[in-house]
Amino acid sequence: MPFQSHIGEIASLLTAVCWTLSALFFQKAGAKVGSLSVNIIRIFLGIFFLGITTFFTRGMFFPMDATPYNWFWLGLSGVVGFFLGDLFLFRSYLIIGSRTSQLVMSLAPMITAIIGWLFLAEVLSPKSILGIIVSISGIMIAVAGKKLKLNIPLKGFLFALGGALGQAVGLVLSKKGMGDYDAIAATQIRAIFGFVCFFLLVTFLKRWRRVSMAVKDHKSMKSITLGAIFGPFVGVALSLYAVQHTHTGIAAALMALVPIFIIVPSAIMFNEKINARQVIGAVISIAGASIFFL
Repeated sequence: MPFQSHIGEIASLLTAVCWTLSALFFQKAGAKVGSLSVNIIRIFLGIFFLGITTFFTRGMFFPMDATPYNWFWLGLSGVVGFFLGDLFLFRSYLIIGSRTSQLVMSLAPMITAIIGWLFLAEVLSPKSILGIIVSISGIMIAVAGKKLKLNIPLKGFLFALGGALGQAVGLVLSKKGMGDYDAIAATQIRAIFGFVCFFLLVTFLKRWRRVSMAVKDHKSMKSITLGAIFGPFVGVALSLYAVQHTHTGIAAALMALVPIFIIVPSAIMFNEKINARQVIGAVISIAGASIFFL
């Protein structure tokens, strides 16, 4: 069955769709209540939704059957991916802007493939390597401005690179720590560690009043809740399921299609213009993604 033979790739594409929706909802809420408040609330809600799911599917709200090995590597993945990666990425937006940050973030699949090759002994076929290169090329064309200069602030570039590294290393650590363990329960472990980190950060920065105000804002909470469903809940669970069933480099390349998928809905929701460069990049990226299914 074609569907079964490419289940990992299909899960990766669905992950990109989920992350696109979550990004839109989080952007809408973040503009009003701040990114730090959005981050800690979304992860808390994600843990809750994941717990309800595993309660019905596995008979337990928390992953009590996980081994110390699972907890260590998945927890480390949560700190790197859920906490540090997002923290760096949001910081880079303030320095070099989201468009340039996403350009740097498009390096994540390549970084993931290299790390997977070094630490997980994953050998990619020439076809897979070609798919990754074509897909990344399309993303870079779409998210780059007409006159993107390389003399961007080094600090901003390093923060964006930190976001890409966080995503890449988080995926590889997830695969190492998960093995055959339930993907949804594994996601909850990652989310728990990410939440603890954000809890400590909010406490250190004394931002709990802002978080409280965000919770009382009904419109923002609606957006955060929807974002949490598609992001830390369904999206991340799908991403872990994907890396269980295909190489991390392939999964990362397909998940990196978010900047492409987000073009049209973002234009509708936030009145952003769509240019020819974005359309061309989208076509190339989709062509790159299709190579994995040939």
